[in-house]
Amino acid sequence: MGQAMTFAATVLTLYPDMFPGPLGHSLAGRALGEGTWTLDRVQIRDFAADKHRTVDDTPAGGGAGMVLRADVLAKAIDHARTLHPDAPVVAMTPRGRPLTQARVRELAAGPGVTVLCGRFEGFDERIFEGREVEEISVGDIVLSGGECAALMLLDACIRLLPGVMGAASSGHEESFENGLLEYPHYTRPVDWEGRTIPEVLRSGDHAKIAAWRKQRADDDTRLRRPDLWERHVGVRGQPASGAQRGTTDVRK
Repeated sequence: MGQAMTFAATVLTLYPDMFPGPLGHSLAGRALGEGTWTLDRVQIRDFAADKHRTVDDTPAGGGAGMVLRADVLAKAIDHARTLHPDAPVVAMTPRGRPLTQARVRELAAGPGVTVLCGRFEGFDERIFEGREVEEISVGDIVLSGGECAALMLLDACIRLLPGVMGAASSGHEESFENGLLEYPHYTRPVDWEGRTIPEVLRSGDHAKIAAWRKQRADDDTRLRRPDLWERHVGVRGQPASGAQRGTTDVRK
């Protein structure tokens, strides 16, 4: 099913000049130029009520730092919703649900996304109930603001838009598409500092190559991301240990 309409990205931020940033280059930049996606940058400070354009205040109950005010954020969100009423509103915060490739696919298939970027100690919690804002985390890390996380989210969505990546198969065998890490990649030179490309990849035997890639995806996921592996074998209803899968080593 092709996507006839343009993917509308809206970013609510105190630093609108950070956008499009990296998204103005390479595939995403070309797609922006071609109108495959659009970008609206909304300065949160424009919705402050006082002459100093105050967007934050001290935390209730005391403590360090400042908190973004719900009333100012709500006005910015309401404005963004007039621009693109059907786009879901998400906020980048380490308190959110971890972003997954499945959620990225859902967003990319929709009309667009409005991304709220925080600064300081974060958002007044009432904004999430008062304005139906989905909280999303890009990892168990603390950033100085939500802008870098928003760039990650938008990049992940934009590359999935029809026509952006070129080869139709590019999106199908990547990491996480089947719940596993992707198999490792190699290219010329065949011999680099005494390390050679695995022989099976030079064999021309497509069935053997496919089996090797599947085995490596399984093994690497089990070793590097046991959390993903547990979910994967759980979904297939197999024992979580994966011990029986380690008996055949087809790396050579």
